[in-house]
Amino acid sequence: MDLGKGFYYSDNTPEIVELSKLSKEADIIENDLFIKYDVKRGLRDLNGKGVLTGLTRISEIIAKKVVDGKEEPADGELYFRGYDVHQLIDAAVRKNRFSFEECTYLLLFDKLPTGKELFEFEKLLGYYKCLPPTFVRDVIMKAPSRDMMNTLARSVLTLYSYDDLADDVSLANVLRQSLQLISMFPLLSIYGYHAYNHYHEGNSLIIHPPKEELGAAETILYLLRPDSKYTELEAKLLDICLVLHMEHGGGNNSSFTTHVVSSSMTDTYSVIAAAIGSLKGPRHGGANIKVVHMFDDIEAHVKDWEDEAEVKAYLDKILNKQAFDKSGLIYGIGHAIYSKSDPRAVILKSFVEKLAVEKGREKELALYKLVEKLAPQIISGERTMYKGVSANVDFYSGFVYRMLDLPEELYPTIFAMARIVGWSAHRMEELANNGKIIRPAYMAIEPRKEYIEMDKRD
Repeated sequence: MDLGKGFYYSDNTPEIVELSKLSKEADIIENDLFIKYDVKRGLRDLNGKGVLTGLTRISEIIAKKVVDGKEEPADGELYFRGYDVHQLIDAAVRKNRFSFEECTYLLLFDKLPTGKELFEFEKLLGYYKCLPPTFVRDVIMKAPSRDMMNTLARSVLTLYSYDDLADDVSLANVLRQSLQLISMFPLLSIYGYHAYNHYHEGNSLIIHPPKEELGAAETILYLLRPDSKYTELEAKLLDICLVLHMEHGGGNNSSFTTHVVSSSMTDTYSVIAAAIGSLKGPRHGGANIKVVHMFDDIEAHVKDWEDEAEVKAYLDKILNKQAFDKSGLIYGIGHAIYSKSDPRAVILKSFVEKLAVEKGREKELALYKLVEKLAPQIISGERTMYKGVSANVDFYSGFVYRMLDLPEELYPTIFAMARIVGWSAHRMEELANNGKIIRPAYMAIEPRKEYIEMDKRD
């Protein structure tokens, strides 16, 4: 066995394959034991309801209502600091303005800003919209990764070295760090993509310096596109996507990670890098890529996109592991909490049509709507459901990003560019309450054993 090239060796050696079998045998725990000891796997009960592990003032998710003393599925609702997200977005649309920065202020400070407060806050975010000198050259351009979330996490961890107060966990300092990261995330992500696109794909390298006066949505499009041009509709719809992704309760995997790691009193950069690692997972932040790939597959195999019977037949094949990736999943349908509807998907769908018309993608949108209609019927007919099932936010967000010509490599980082706000709010909340280190219990089930001398082992 040549250990010299182990770190770079791409194929698993026979030794690793055999050891992995031993590892799997050592770690398997029978499903019956989780039921026997009443262990809430994934911190959820058998009905999918989350175990209560904390309190938060930042946001609230509603998916059920109580009727005659019993819980019943209901249309989903999402509140930021007590304000319905529908109202926050509707108000911005009516006044023809962006809402990401206003909602950032609200989530961080539990207050809707006045015009003056918002203006000063946007100026502060603009001021922080810069990277340390030579950071792009010395960090982002060196060893560019094929995965943008890894690039983002590495950049965030490296920023620790540029911060003289990196380990200061006072609320004022953490707020400063949070605002800087909120402003920096589009730069770190887009520049990381350009480095990958140049060094790995052989395309031209174009790095635009940021403009302080642009908000998050416009900054993303300005930095990403070679000519920096975008339409108002494109920027406004991306702004809505960012708002819908910026916060979703303390129990989602990455926000819970933020609470857990913050409770150890470590630095902000370590906390946010951990949250990025959580969001990277395909069960969390990468789902919209799966949705667009699934629709590519449907479009390739269904001849008539308007034929309900033909579309239904192919969805049946996907559900029964006979088509697409053979996972048995219709991606973008269903959510851990929402049942009858995901309010984020409802809001996004209401704006998608305008962009589809602008981009000439009406036929494709009609297919999305048909799958949204058929999939819940097919799933409930085939599987035992403990709650309703409906389209989630990922169902339409990937389609929006496609219409905006955003590269797939950036889909998860766009999620991160938004969710950094929620993570920052949850980190501040954890530190403000100075709670205990988060440490849930695990039950040990391995039997006790007597030590065996080496010469007597089989």
